[in-house]
Amino acid sequence: MANNSFMSLATITDFLDPVNIAFLSNDEGFKDTQLGRHIAVYEESLPDLTDIDMVLIGCGEMRGAGVQYTGTGSPDAIRTEFYRLFHWHTDVKVADFGNIKVGASLQDSYAALRTVIQELVQLGKKVVIIGGSHDNTLAQYQAYGSLNKIIEAACIDARIDLDMDSVLPADQFLVEMFTGVPNHLKQYTHIGFQSYFMHPQMLETIDKLGFDCFRVGKVKEAIDEMEPPIRNSEMVSFDLAAIEYAHAPANHLTPNGFNGEEACTLMQYAGMSKLCSSIGIYGYIPEQDQHSLTAKQISHMLWYVMDGIYKSKQEAPLENRSEFDEFTLAFAEVETAFLRSKRTGRWWMQLHDGKYAACSYRDYLIASSNEIPERWMRAVERS
Repeated sequence: MANNSFMSLATITDFLDPVNIAFLSNDEGFKDTQLGRHIAVYEESLPDLTDIDMVLIGCGEMRGAGVQYTGTGSPDAIRTEFYRLFHWHTDVKVADFGNIKVGASLQDSYAALRTVIQELVQLGKKVVIIGGSHDNTLAQYQAYGSLNKIIEAACIDARIDLDMDSVLPADQFLVEMFTGVPNHLKQYTHIGFQSYFMHPQMLETIDKLGFDCFRVGKVKEAIDEMEPPIRNSEMVSFDLAAIEYAHAPANHLTPNGFNGEEACTLMQYAGMSKLCSSIGIYGYIPEQDQHSLTAKQISHMLWYVMDGIYKSKQEAPLENRSEFDEFTLAFAEVETAFLRSKRTGRWWMQLHDGKYAACSYRDYLIASSNEIPERWMRAVERS
């Protein structure tokens, strides 16, 4: 990264508070084998981003969920657990840019978060936001609007936040994402909704918009089917409400949902996606946690984002066809090609315009049976 690009970041320090490393380590420091010794941290000045793969941003803004809790306790509790994990991925470089300063109003906090994400995404970095209520997803999305990017987004949540009867932004922020003008949302995928929290007509509305929704039970049956939509998404938002209470005690919404391992797998997919440039993990309130188990869960999810980034570095570009097995076949009078990576086993399918989109082995099997894969059909409809 050129020096002038780095200098342009200086202005975002107006929106950030540095990290208190001594507090996180209890003044004991970290071992050479722990992540805390290998993360470039904003203490007095911003770290150099030249070789950085992942930038961590803390956000304690919870007013959108009706919680008058805007301190840094949430992201710092997660950091405390994350920094203690063992450092396995020496090829993955992480920087911690500290915490978003809480604004006088909720909109001020959104603006600060949006500005920081926008600057980092523009520099080609994968940004991971921790803490804060789920409505901060709106600021995450608006960062792409500021860059005039049309994007695909994936959201992992037990509910679909379109409740117009609620006055809380955390319950209805998706309305602005779906209907705001100008709109920068090409495609939206909702992963892990729980039917008893949803009005049946809401799912019909989502379907009419051409968006995809996957019930938690279906996802658990074949979680690898979620890798393609996450791979296709520029942004991913994860609400802790998607994780069952036993694996995330700070989630008081439901006893059901994804277990800890499944949550880590979904975050690994987000890490593996070279297209995905921002990931938000929202909804953590330390006061509701038990034995810091939810903070530990989130720290493991962050570790798996790193694992995904490591795996993505092994993937060859699609242009390097010698690294892919190519299968040409016809279904419903359409001739197309499927590519399978020799390195990672992931699949891509060719659309009618010649471009390739992420898909799964199951899509290939469906096409081999002379049927049109639904993922292919929906992608063609959107293009």
